[in-house]
Amino acid sequence: MVFRRSLSKLLYRSYERLLIREIHEGPVPSHIAIIMDGNRRFARNIGAKKIEGHYRGADVTENVLDWCWDIGVKQLTLYAFSTENFKRFESERDGLFGLIGLKLDELSVDERTHKRQMNVRAIGNIELLPKKLQDAITRSEEATKDYDRLNLNIALAYGGRRELVDAARLIAEKIQKGMLASADVDEQIISSHLYTGDALEGDVDLIIRTGGDKRVSNFLPWQSCGNECAAYFCAPFWPEFRKIDLVRAVRTYQVREREKQRNTIVRMVNLLAACGQVEAEEVVNRSRKILNIPPKEIRQLLEEISQHNRIMAEAIKW
Repeated sequence: MVFRRSLSKLLYRSYERLLIREIHEGPVPSHIAIIMDGNRRFARNIGAKKIEGHYRGADVTENVLDWCWDIGVKQLTLYAFSTENFKRFESERDGLFGLIGLKLDELSVDERTHKRQMNVRAIGNIELLPKKLQDAITRSEEATKDYDRLNLNIALAYGGRRELVDAARLIAEKIQKGMLASADVDEQIISSHLYTGDALEGDVDLIIRTGGDKRVSNFLPWQSCGNECAAYFCAPFWPEFRKIDLVRAVRTYQVREREKQRNTIVRMVNLLAACGQVEAEEVVNRSRKILNIPPKEIRQLLEEISQHNRIMAEAIKW
């Protein structure tokens, strides 16, 4: 039995190292958003109180911060407390608020926070939260306000639809007061009036949800849908989430990105073919204006496409 466990751990570590090497060969998502689901179900399964599940989940969150830093993620947004969570029993809410405040204060003084120059921000309708938790948010934001190497956004009292409604009301008020012209309202104006405001650096590249449900639960609809971000749903409850699960999610993102790149190049070839001539270098040069990847990778993709598509191979002049 001991031998089997040791062998299992050895195989797991070997597989984990293999996956990590593989993902470093492709693009790493700049911004990952995570729906940390399953803390309460985990606690129920082990016969513990709900708050124990939340504490175990908080330990995993610390690990995920380490893993994201190790693989080069620049921004991490965590769904910690939704507007729907206010419907839970007061005792559970108070326990969760206390835990979040404790972890925020720990982040403020953690040497890893300052070594990594990690900026901590809370996003959501913060005024709905208890004063004690609001104070902890202020302390953590103040302690990290000058950092920008890694951004940690914690969604609290957050709901995506409410975010859009509140942004629309705020913009309408400014138009009514003459502070903003309706003709000036565009995507950038809307983005700047969301809860996230200037907290998010760019759109979401990858959403991860644990706990088995395949839905995004009103999380960052504006920031994720417009970007057509990748989504990864996995069965483990949040306290069971492992590094290998994160790496698999990143690999899903990379596969999706590769397919998007291939489709872009195919469309470029078809466009040039319609104009009567398809020069390989022309495909590369035009694709570079759309794809943020080196010319060498575009050529490799073009060669792969040609190998599997005879008609396209015959149309391209190398």
